Amino acid sequence: MSVLLYIVIIGLILYLLSSWIRRASSHKSDKHSNPEPNRARRKSGYGKWIGGGLGWAFGGPIGGILGFVFGSMYDGMQSGKYEVRSTQVGDFSVSLLVLAAAVMKADGKVLKSELEYVRNFFVRQFGEEEGNNKILLLREIMKQEINVRDVSLQIRQYMEYPSRLQLLHFLFGISSADGSYHANEVEMIRSISGYLGIRQADFNSIRAMFVKDTDSAYKILEITNDASNEEVKKAYHRMAIKYHPDKVAHIGEDVRNAAKEKFQKLNAAYREIKKQRGMN
Repeated sequence: MSVLLYIVIIGLILYLLSSWIRRASSHKSDKHSNPEPNRARRKSGYGKWIGGGLGWAFGGPIGGILGFVFGSMYDGMQSGKYEVRSTQVGDFSVSLLVLAAAVMKADGKVLKSELEYVRNFFVRQFGEEEGNNKILLLREIMKQEINVRDVSLQIRQYMEYPSRLQLLHFLFGISSADGSYHANEVEMIRSISGYLGIRQADFNSIRAMFVKDTDSAYKILEITNDASNEEVKKAYHRMAIKYHPDKVAHIGEDVRNAAKEKFQKLNAAYREIKKQRGMN
């Protein structure tokens, strides 16, 4: 069962719960012209716990987080804090939001540049309204406790390797949104990478696309600077197959387009090495 289906189930149950409460409130209003405010307050707060419990039952750790989030938003709707908005969230974007929240919280502060990076990605892919909706969802997710190990293991179970590589690329992009890197964020991404089952060489390759040093170009190609010209060419062709945007095309054209950035950085690294060596 996909994360999207979990969300639909949770949303349906919360909708039914909302309808039941509205009917109950209407019935009591008919009987009492001035219902007790304490009773109304006691009703609030139920949604997040119901949603969280249902999420864990249907969708594991990610479902639990989303259930709690949507339950909290349901409670907010009852108090007038949130408007009712319809939104569709796919497995990849949900996974990105949950892991992005974990990375952004790792250094104890959430920067505007990080939020803008996430928002701009979703705006480019889905439009202004959906980008804004995703940021609202991200802010709610960041209020929750995130068990990075359990969430990552769930993603690993249901998401194929190329898509996990793309997730890792996004996380490094978020971490570097302000032009610098915080050690706690990089360490969080390293932990997530391990739980996702990313090979160390692939982690080093994607990290080198963002954290530059004298050997970054070689690390991106997963080779050392003493490799022969022939080994450089073979490494580039091997990595070009691994990082090709078509590997994630099945997720959607939006994610495929985003994957082009990673592919472009691979090509840039190859050009840099060829220039250094005078290769054709």
